[in-house]
Amino acid sequence: MAAKPSVEELGVDTVTVAWRGSGHGAEGIEVAFVHALGDSWVLMRATGGPAGRVLVFSRFEWDCFLDGARKGEFDDAAR
Repeated sequence: MAAKPSVEELGVDTVTVAWRGSGHGAEGIEVAFVHALGDSWVLMRATGGPAGRVLVFSRFEWDCFLDGARKGEFDDAAR
C-alpha cells in the first residue's frame, strides 16, 4: 500500500480551498474536501493556525471516523 500523499503532493492550494469550520477560535478545527490525484481527500487543520500543519485523510478514513463518532466511540475522550 502506498503512503498517503502530503498536501504538497496533492497539489492543493490551502489558501483557496473551501474550509468548513467547527468550534470557535483557536480551539476549533476546519476541514476541506478536495479531489486530487484521481481521488477524494479530506484536509484538516486547527482554526487558530491556518498556516500550520494540515492533516490529509482519505475519504474512507474520514467516513470511518464519522461512523465511529456517530456511534459514540470517542465519547470517553471528551471527558
